[in-house]
Amino acid sequence: MDGTTALDGVLQQAQLVRVSTVGAVGGSGVDGADGADGADGAIRVDLSDPVESARLRTAMAVESLPGVHCMCLGDVRFEVFDRTGGRLAVVVLHHGATLRWGHWESDAFLADGRLLLAWLDGHGMSGPLQEFETNRLRAQKSADAKRDWLTAMPAGLDGTANRILGLSRTGAMPSPELLAELTDRLQLAFPDPVERALALLDWHGSGSGRCSGHPLHEGVPGELLGRVPFADLLAALADPRAGDRHDAGAVRHLVGWKTRPRQKRDVARLPEALRVRLLAHARRSGDSDKQARAERWLAPRRT
Repeated sequence: MDGTTALDGVLQQAQLVRVSTVGAVGGSGVDGADGADGADGAIRVDLSDPVESARLRTAMAVESLPGVHCMCLGDVRFEVFDRTGGRLAVVVLHHGATLRWGHWESDAFLADGRLLLAWLDGHGMSGPLQEFETNRLRAQKSADAKRDWLTAMPAGLDGTANRILGLSRTGAMPSPELLAELTDRLQLAFPDPVERALALLDWHGSGSGRCSGHPLHEGVPGELLGRVPFADLLAALADPRAGDRHDAGAVRHLVGWKTRPRQKRDVARLPEALRVRLLAHARRSGDSDKQARAERWLAPRRT
């Protein structure tokens, strides 16, 4: 029997499936002990109905066995029983996408993981589908932020994107050599210091926009802004071309953690109108961390 259809062959013999979250059962994994009935939150579905059986078999259809193995214990455990109460199989769902079964040498990718999540939701276990949707939306938001950040990358930095993005994959900080190369490239692409500062502010105002907890690659524009003379930053923010995203980059830079060698002195030198403008931008951002930082750095001191 083909490995991808082996589980379906077992499910055809099933009369009952007991479903529980992995943390709710004694053994947790594929070969763990049975959980106690009743108080553990498990659901039981009668598969003697051919329609119900077909729905579960369709939802658990396997597309491939690619040889990968998730490192976690999984999320949802399916215990399948025959008409005599004998246990036929224990299968664990991982991340709404793969199944683990002791008869396979690797995890199996579902043909359509959402079908199984919807089946669970329809039988009173809504948590896995909700978690999957939350993770999907978070991943989409992250992808959108990355695309926005790449689009805002200044001219002259062609060919460096993969190296910079690699910082987030490896957890490394930008090397002095990389920062020096980027600085030299920007000086060639933008001989005018105000235009160079505008390009960096626009870049730093893109992506997630967070002052902390952002992907490491998003810190590179801030590192480069820290090398820009403060007078050039002020001139850029006073330039008629400066817009909302330049303000976003300025706020992120000025209220972040140790972003400039003389950060406290520089912030104190902000013209009052610019200080008010940047504070208003932070208050509109909807980012509570950024708002709190801006209040500390930019709000008038109470006496």
